[in-house]
Amino acid sequence: MWSFCALHPLMLYAIAIAALLSVMLALASVTGNRRVGPARGASMNLPFESGILPVGSAHLRLPVQYYLIAVFFVIFDAEAVFLFSWAPIVRQAGWQGYAAVLLFTVYLGIALAYLWRSGGLEWGPTQRLARKVS
Repeated sequence: MWSFCALHPLMLYAIAIAALLSVMLALASVTGNRRVGPARGASMNLPFESGILPVGSAHLRLPVQYYLIAVFFVIFDAEAVFLFSWAPIVRQAGWQGYAAVLLFTVYLGIALAYLWRSGGLEWGPTQRLARKVS
């Protein structure tokens, strides 16, 4: 069990951060400008984008492949976290640790090969085969 002496600096740090955040938020709300009603003006309701008035809608319709590639990147990027955390303890882990990381990498390779083979990484349009009408 953790003793109080071991957690004391961590708790003091958390309290100091909470106090600092509270003070900054309180000062911002006290010193900030408030304009209500007609004093606010019509230009205050417009978004400011480098002095250029916005034209059209900001909503973009992105293809589903964009989100798939993003999810695949997150999944395969998480592997780097595990491999980087394993790297400093290579010698202490021994052959058993090496075998575990090798198995992990093989599973990721199989998953990548499956995605590649099933067309999950294809971005462009797919060609459809024309059916023969008899």
